[in-house]
Amino acid sequence: MKNAIPLNHLVLNQCARVQGLNFAGNERRRLLDLGFREGSIVRPVLASPSGNPMAYQVCGAIVALRACDSRRIAVMPVERDGGAC
Repeated sequence: MKNAIPLNHLVLNQCARVQGLNFAGNERRRLLDLGFREGSIVRPVLASPSGNPMAYQVCGAIVALRACDSRRIAVMPVERDGGAC
């Protein structure tokens, strides 16, 4: 996962590709079911006033994650093609 960063380091509307999950068991399965699979495109779309939790768009769904969870998801920022992820 060279040059991968934690998901919580992305700024609003910055697109990234999921590189890996640092979870096990039921937590890992839950995130995989929500669309956080290796290669999926994810982007932060909403932030609460305190910045925690943050809402992310992944696989057509909006998912809210706490910072303690989003920092355990490794992503690689990607360039936008014509304004879309």
